[in-house]
Amino acid sequence: MRLLLGSLFALVVAAVVGLSATYLALSRGAAFGSLTIGAWTAWPKTGTADADPYARASIARTGQLPVALGDGVSFTTQTDDTRKILDGRCDVLLSGVTPAARFWTLTLYNVEGQLVANAVNRYGFTSQEIVRNADGSFEIAVSPRASGGNWLPTGGVDRYALVLRFYDTAVGVSTKAGREVPMPAVTTRRCP
Repeated sequence: MRLLLGSLFALVVAAVVGLSATYLALSRGAAFGSLTIGAWTAWPKTGTADADPYARASIARTGQLPVALGDGVSFTTQTDDTRKILDGRCDVLLSGVTPAARFWTLTLYNVEGQLVANAVNRYGFTSQEIVRNADGSFEIAVSPRASGGNWLPTGGVDRYALVLRFYDTAVGVSTKAGREVPMPAVTTRRCP
């Protein structure tokens, strides 16, 4: 009887630990094969046949269609360059240049992966519509308060994520090439 209870207890503990580890892996996104440049992280193999089982399960759970590696790569950040969590009540500045790509988009999502509601119905920018400086660099203000130039409203949400998708680019094809590319800096400027 003692052996049976001990075995049953071990089975329950193993099931709880295994299911908890799987839940954490799936809820935090694809954990293997990441490419990190500054605050931005991408999983280039997620949209390929080489995607690991956790990435496939995460895609199945969220229903989000990843960008295929032949089409481009998608970078995400929920923090600024100092690893401070992006807060929709703060003023954040994206500045700099992007890697060479035929086209790119920047989209603001809440942490559940949904577009953030705001009064002006602006959810992102594309590479064709932003205002650039003379040297090709740009600045995008991400804040709850209106700002001149490239302004992306946060709607005052507690936390959000920025997704920067590059189409027809060499970034992500190899890790070495990916680490040498410039990415926009993410800086928290003012926070209440």
